[in-house]
Amino acid sequence: MTSSVDGTQLADDARQVTARYVNAMNSGDAETVLSFYTDDAVTIWEPGKPLRGQEHVDAVREFVASRPSMRAELRESYVAGDAALLVVDWSIDHPDGAGGTTHLTGTGLDVLRRGADGKWRYAVDNAYGDSV
Repeated sequence: MTSSVDGTQLADDARQVTARYVNAMNSGDAETVLSFYTDDAVTIWEPGKPLRGQEHVDAVREFVASRPSMRAELRESYVAGDAALLVVDWSIDHPDGAGGTTHLTGTGLDVLRRGADGKWRYAVDNAYGDSV
């Protein structure tokens, strides 16, 4: 797949990551979405079921291929050196495979890490952080 959004999509400011991630998700380009994660990232897209490594990569590719429509609003952000915590209210309209749409909502707690390139990436993407 050819990436429709290049590496300049990544943010130098942690507060910009959410909006840029939503743009990447809505572009339908899984490889661009994956570029928003650290190599050792953990995603929790279902409470109590963390995904890492290839399982994470496969889940992102499968989800993005289904062409969801995402919206998100950054509620709070805290930066401490090369780490950041974001609190994000989000919603996704996800095709259900039967011609309808499932509407998902939540409040995510996301931990970002700034890389050597100065860009922020998700180290922990906990979509349902409010249900912990």
